[in-house]
Amino acid sequence: MKDYIDAAAFKEMILCADAALHANIQQINELNVFPVPDGDTGTNMGLTMNTAAAELRKRDFDSIAAAADCVASATLRGARGNSGVILSLLFRGISRRLKGTETAGAAEFAGAMNDGVSAAYKAVLKPAEGTILTVSRLAAAAAVQAVKKGAGLEDMLLRSIGAGEDALADTVNLNPVLKKAGVVDAGGMGYVVILKAMLASLRGEVRSSDPVQGSAGSPVFETSGDVLLEAITFAFDTVYIVRKSAPDVDLEPLRRYLDSMGDSLVLSEDDEIFKVHVHTDEPGRVLTESQKYGVLELAKIENMVTQAQQLKAGGKAQSTDDLEQVEKELEEGPAVAAPEKEYGIVAVCAGAGMESLFRELGADGIVTGGQTMNPSTDDILKAVNRTPASTVFVFPNNKNIIMAAEQCAPLTEKKVVVMPTRSVPQGVSALLSFSPDETEEVLTEAMHEAMEHVHTAMVTYAARDSDFDGHIIHAGEHLALLDGALLGSYGDVMPLLEDLTGAFADYSPEFITIYYGADVVREDADSAAALLSGKFPEAEISVVNGGQPVYYYMISVE
Repeated sequence: MKDYIDAAAFKEMILCADAALHANIQQINELNVFPVPDGDTGTNMGLTMNTAAAELRKRDFDSIAAAADCVASATLRGARGNSGVILSLLFRGISRRLKGTETAGAAEFAGAMNDGVSAAYKAVLKPAEGTILTVSRLAAAAAVQAVKKGAGLEDMLLRSIGAGEDALADTVNLNPVLKKAGVVDAGGMGYVVILKAMLASLRGEVRSSDPVQGSAGSPVFETSGDVLLEAITFAFDTVYIVRKSAPDVDLEPLRRYLDSMGDSLVLSEDDEIFKVHVHTDEPGRVLTESQKYGVLELAKIENMVTQAQQLKAGGKAQSTDDLEQVEKELEEGPAVAAPEKEYGIVAVCAGAGMESLFRELGADGIVTGGQTMNPSTDDILKAVNRTPASTVFVFPNNKNIIMAAEQCAPLTEKKVVVMPTRSVPQGVSALLSFSPDETEEVLTEAMHEAMEHVHTAMVTYAARDSDFDGHIIHAGEHLALLDGALLGSYGDVMPLLEDLTGAFADYSPEFITIYYGADVVREDADSAAALLSGKFPEAEISVVNGGQPVYYYMISVE
């Protein structure tokens, strides 16, 4: 029976926990009920844990403190979904308690577990009971109580697991959504799996190299779209990482602001970065406010209502919070693809529909970004370098991204030609005139000409009260912009669109394309198209699901 955990033992415990979690991913996924738009809980926890395992395998450690710090750092940057972020916080608290220690006995490790719970509860502004938080809290409390009664290391973990299992069984009674579905909490189950694997490793019953069998007997259910839709209060699942402006920057005002903007808030941090997970109806405002505290590095925004509707219709919702792969690409450095053709294309845009459209038009690479989410030069450079062409045309599609794109030219062996597209519709029109058989000069001239014939209207919202260009604007009102100039602010979209049609008349439009955003339903977009069709019966009008954040509509007029 072991009396302490050293660095090697802790490393092996985490590797065994990673293996056990992956063996149980599907079973945990089948329990996932709330909130589904965060992705599958088993997958999220498994991928979060795997980042730690991958880092641990790279080296050996001279103390449990160093190994725990490695796990905490890796899981923070690799965390996916609410469950993954909370798991990373649990390890962050453990790491802080074990700082400066070479080994940990029962008392030290029980205290570390308890500190992990404190870190998680502190980061989650409105902790919900009947979740992984409840399970971890009661498991840690049992561990501390066991030590007070003289328990050794293994016995302490055994009692902690027993309390965790009891807490897991009770989650079905604590969470109304779980009770309606008749299942236990998926994140709580994942945590119990981790604890069991760590104890089995400590006892020498398993090794990380052994095949691990999944557990049996936990209740599963058929995912109900009706239950999921009922559980969604705010539409957009928003996850992002910000590099701090200073190590000691006070994030409490941001925490309060984010809490006022949505729910399911988790804010975790280390000395260099902070990571936010929040459900909100206004991701643009959330990101803008957060950038006051540092530089936005990565962001992922998905429409939870759409995902729930997909499940209700018998489909499968896509996993969210997919920041780990993006981070991996950022850390790997700019791999330069060998040229397989003369010309390549990189486009900047946001929204699944917009990405699909640019790929259909021939884009080799897509850089996610746009208004409030401006990508860095490095983001664009990596996409350029991955493009298998000797000359790469870059379409920034936003005036605030043009300069960043231009900085790529001296940083790569490829020739970079930046087309100064100031909007997505300009980028689409330019690409429609792209012919790979022409010379660079002819291509550039043709695309410039195509851009000049495009007028772009944007429909968005006011982020704050202001007096701008003679317009008194109130927060939350709809804003209409035409070629970057403010046309007016409105309490409703239809009067706004009617005023836009009056402005469009000056252009005698032949083609009008309506790109509708992530929080607009097709029926409303069709109503907008009908209005425009009535005003311009000779124009060819198209409706495209752009899925873009921030802008309800982008309207191209040619």
